[in-house]
Amino acid sequence: MSNQTLILLIVSGIIALLLALFQYVYKSKNSKLRAILIPLRFIAIFATLVLLINPKFEAVSYYEEKPNLVVAIDNSESVSYLKQAEKAKSFFESILSNKALEDKFNIETFSFGSDVTSVDSLNFVESQSNLSRFFKNYNELYKGITSPLLLITDGNQTIGNDYQYAVNKKQPIFPVILGDTTTFSDLRISQVNVNRYAYLKNRFPVEAIVNYSGNTEVLAKLNIRSGNSIVFSKNIKLSPSKTSEIVNTNLNATSVGVKTYRVELAPLDNEKNTINNYKNFAVEVIDQKTNIAIVAETIHPDLGALKKSIESNEQRSVSILNPKEFIAQDKDFQLVIVYQPNTNFKLAFDKISDQKLNTFTIAGASTDWNFLNANQPYFTQEITNQTEDYQPILNANYGTFIVNNITFDNYPPLRSEFGSVTFSVPEETLLYKTINGLITDETLLSTFEADNQKHAFLNGDGIWRWRAQCHLDTESFEDFDNIIGKLVQYLSSNKKRNRLNLDYKSFYNQNENIVISAQYFNKNYEFDADANLEITYRNKETNVSRTLPFLLKNASYVVDLSSITPGDYVFTVKSNDEPISASGVFKILAYNVEQQFLNADVTKLQAIATSTNGKPYFIDQANSVAEDLINDERFATIQKSKRSVIPLIDYKYLLGLIALALSLEWFIRKYNGLI
Repeated sequence: MSNQTLILLIVSGIIALLLALFQYVYKSKNSKLRAILIPLRFIAIFATLVLLINPKFEAVSYYEEKPNLVVAIDNSESVSYLKQAEKAKSFFESILSNKALEDKFNIETFSFGSDVTSVDSLNFVESQSNLSRFFKNYNELYKGITSPLLLITDGNQTIGNDYQYAVNKKQPIFPVILGDTTTFSDLRISQVNVNRYAYLKNRFPVEAIVNYSGNTEVLAKLNIRSGNSIVFSKNIKLSPSKTSEIVNTNLNATSVGVKTYRVELAPLDNEKNTINNYKNFAVEVIDQKTNIAIVAETIHPDLGALKKSIESNEQRSVSILNPKEFIAQDKDFQLVIVYQPNTNFKLAFDKISDQKLNTFTIAGASTDWNFLNANQPYFTQEITNQTEDYQPILNANYGTFIVNNITFDNYPPLRSEFGSVTFSVPEETLLYKTINGLITDETLLSTFEADNQKHAFLNGDGIWRWRAQCHLDTESFEDFDNIIGKLVQYLSSNKKRNRLNLDYKSFYNQNENIVISAQYFNKNYEFDADANLEITYRNKETNVSRTLPFLLKNASYVVDLSSITPGDYVFTVKSNDEPISASGVFKILAYNVEQQFLNADVTKLQAIATSTNGKPYFIDQANSVAEDLINDERFATIQKSKRSVIPLIDYKYLLGLIALALSLEWFIRKYNGLI
C-alpha cells in the first residue's frame, strides 16, 4: 500500500468520525444512545469512503510444483516383430502404477508411431515410426519446464529426420531399450532408388543398396525379377570390413503401364530375418511427356522453385526461356507460364494466341501492367503504380480440381500491384488476398476457361517462399509440389470437364497412406457438398470386394484405404443419387518397413542418453529405473510463491458491513422514536 493511500485512509477516518460526532453530539441532545449510534455511523461512512479510495493489498500464496515425467512408448509394429510387446506393455504399466513415482512427478504419457497421441491403448500395429516428430512435439510442449523423458522404444525409425539431432539436450532422456545387443548374420536390401515414371522404349536406372552384418565373409547373389523372369543378376562379396555395396543397373521399358519388379537376395544359411532380403518396386511406363515453357526475362528465385516443383513429377519437363528463345522454339508446349511480362513479350503473346496455348500468368512488382492489360482480353488490373504485400487464404469451396493437405496458413506474403483486378470472363478463385489478417474479395490465384483454352492468373511474386515455408512446416516440399502439380495438370490438359473427378496414384507402397479423393459437381458444374458417393473396390487375385462411403473434407470427398492388403485392385466410384460413375485401377506393393529390423538401435539410444545426461536401460534390466528417477536430486519438488494484488472493492463483506451498520442504526433510531 502506498503512502498516498495511507494518508487518504487516515483523512477518511477523521472525516467519518467528525460527521458521526456532528450528527449525534452537536445535532442530537439524546446522550443515552450516542455510544451505540456514533460507532455505527462512523463505520458506515468510513467503510464507504474506503470503498471509494479502493486501496490495494498484496497477497502472497505458496504452492509446490512437481517436475513432469514424460513417459513415451513406441507403438509401432517393429516392437511386436522383435517380440518385445509384452515386456514393453508390462513395464509401461508398472511405471504408471508406481506410487512413489506418482508422488514425486506429474506423469504424462504418450505413444508414437507415424504420429504422436495420448495413450488410450497399446496394440503395436503402427506401420511407421517417426521419433523425430515426437521429439519436435516434446521440445515445444516442455520448453523451459523440468520434464525428464522416459523413452520406451527399440530406436528403429522408418520416416522423418534423424532423431539423434532433434533431442533437447537440456532435458535428460532415459531410453528403455526394447531389445538386446545380440548380433546375427544378416543380409538386407536397405533401399531401392528408382524413378516413379519411365518412358516407353527407354532404359530407366535402378539403384539397390545392400547391407550386411556378420563376422565372416559371404558371397551373395542379387536378382531383379519381373514376374518369373530374372532381368538382372549380380554376385556380391561382403565381409566385416565391407558391409555394404551399391548395385546400379538399367532396365528396359518395353510396354505402357505399371510394371512391378522384385529385388531379392538369396538368404544365408540360418539367417534369422529373411523378410528384409527382398523389396518390391514399380515403375509406370508412359509414352509421352508434358512439355512446359516458363517465359521470363528476369532472373528470379520463383523460376527455380516452379521448375523443381513441376519436375518433381517425372512426367513433366520444364524449359526456362526468354521471350526471343520462346518465339524461336518449335517444340510442342502444352502450357506456357508467362512470368512478369513487359513490352518485350509482345511476339510471345502473339504466338500464344495463334497456337491457342494454355497459359499461367504470374504478375508481380516488375510487371508492365499497361502492356499486360492491353495484350490479353481476360482481366484488367487497376494501375496505381504502388505495390502491396498480400498473404493467401484458401477458398475452401474451390472446385476446379482437388486441393488437399495444404491450408496456406501463415504463408509469407506475395508482392503485387495495389488495386483491384476485374475479370471479363467467369473465373474461380483458388486463393484470396488478405492484408494484415483482413480477408478481401480480391483474387490472388484464379483459374478460368475461355476460347477453348485454360488459364490461370497469380497476382504476386515470391512464390519460392511458399515452397520453403511448406518444407519448414512439414519437413517436405510434397504438399506444395502437389498443388502446383495439380494446377499444371489441369492447365496442360484439354480434356472436357467431368462431373465426377478422381485423384489417386497408379501404385502405392504398403506403408503409404492410400487415400482416394473425388469431386462431384452438379449440372451447372458447381461443387455439390450434399452428394452421396461410395467406392467399390475388388482385389483381382482373391476377388474379394468391399464398398465404402466417401467422407466430405473441404471441397472434396475422401476415402482412406490404408488398411487393405497388397495386390492389384479395380474400383468404381459412383453417385447414389444420379447415374454417374468413374473407374480406375491401382496396385499396392508388399513391403513392411517395420519388419526390416533385426535388433534395436542400441548405439543411437545410448548416444542420446549420454548427450542429455540421462541413462540407458535394457528392458530386461529396467527394475531400477523407477528407483533411479526417485533418487535423482535433479528432479526435486520446488516451492514457488505467487504474489497477487487484490483491490479492497473485491471484498464483498465490506459491503455487508456497511449495510449492517446502516440497518442497525435505522432500527435503533426507529425503536427509540428518533425517526
